Amino acid sequence: MKHIGLVLVAVVALASAPRAQSDYDQMIKTGINQIYNIQFDDAAETFRAVIAKYPENPSGRFFLAMIDWWKIMLDLKSEDNDDVFFKKIDDVIFQCDEILEKNPDDVNALFFKGGAIGFRGRLRVLRESWLKAVDDGREALPIVQRAAELDPDNPDVQLGFGIYNYYAAVVPEKYPEVEPMMMFFPEGDKQEGLDQLEFVATEGRYAKYEAQYFLMTLNYSFEDDPYKAEEYATGLIERFPNNPVFERWDGKIAMRQGKVYTAARRYQSIYEKVQSGMPGYNLRAERESTYYIGVHKKNAREVDSAMYYLNKCVSASREMNPDDESGFLINSLLYLGNLYDVKGERERAKEFYQKVLDMREYRKSRNLAESYLDKPFHY
Repeated sequence: MKHIGLVLVAVVALASAPRAQSDYDQMIKTGINQIYNIQFDDAAETFRAVIAKYPENPSGRFFLAMIDWWKIMLDLKSEDNDDVFFKKIDDVIFQCDEILEKNPDDVNALFFKGGAIGFRGRLRVLRESWLKAVDDGREALPIVQRAAELDPDNPDVQLGFGIYNYYAAVVPEKYPEVEPMMMFFPEGDKQEGLDQLEFVATEGRYAKYEAQYFLMTLNYSFEDDPYKAEEYATGLIERFPNNPVFERWDGKIAMRQGKVYTAARRYQSIYEKVQSGMPGYNLRAERESTYYIGVHKKNAREVDSAMYYLNKCVSASREMNPDDESGFLINSLLYLGNLYDVKGERERAKEFYQKVLDMREYRKSRNLAESYLDKPFHY
């Protein structure tokens, strides 16, 4: 359902100043790279310098908000950064409105106002605030369209149109319940959306990597083409090797392809960075990486190693949320029961199967637990 919101919000994900001085341009690109490298303190310093040097340009404040957006991206379930993000977005919109009062056709202010509203809508989608997200979409779309009319040669604006065209065409087919909401918006065009996104992915000034990110995710989720998704994941990781979001996607894509050893290596990389305390490699990354490493070890019949990592996954899950009943936790408990069976510790195995029965159903987890209670697991 999260993809529905990308239809409802006409996003300009990283709107750019239409034409900028080389010094300004370099500062913005440096700050964007720092964000993607999860160097948030450095990025904040860079964009505060932009604000100091170019106080009339809303770009500095916009990209300061993007730091908080990426903090949210690192753990989408956490709402700890929401209030700060919304406040910074409101600051961007306020500054843009002041500029537009004096000059309604200021392209720069239109770009950043449209981008700010679009990102606000994206977060509202994540928080399932659908009506507010729809309102943001209705407000952002004409702003972005006007900016594009005034500066048609700017490649970055095509990102918002590409996202809109693709999801407006695809999502109503997959989720018919969203179709009534689309009466407020123009029809989409899937191929045009793909073309626009691919154009920005190669030609974009500031939005290039955001376009690559969208192409990675939509090829995985909607196009059912993990090999195409892999191309974008590989490129993003080569450019930003210590971005946990990109690494986690790469692992998930490899799993979809059945490349279990490739996926295990990627998740091992993530886990080692968690252990070393690298920025952004948080409990969510630990839970995911230890789970997939543990499953790989279990399938390879490395019983003790598998138990080590699956227990780590259980611990991370409990630390994230004591009431957690995620698929990661449920499967880890089920597999730990399996491994105790392999070790001949039948009573201990039954304890884990019973824990699974006391939790919600997840992909026939209860049926499996009951079957293992009747008959021990063995390879």
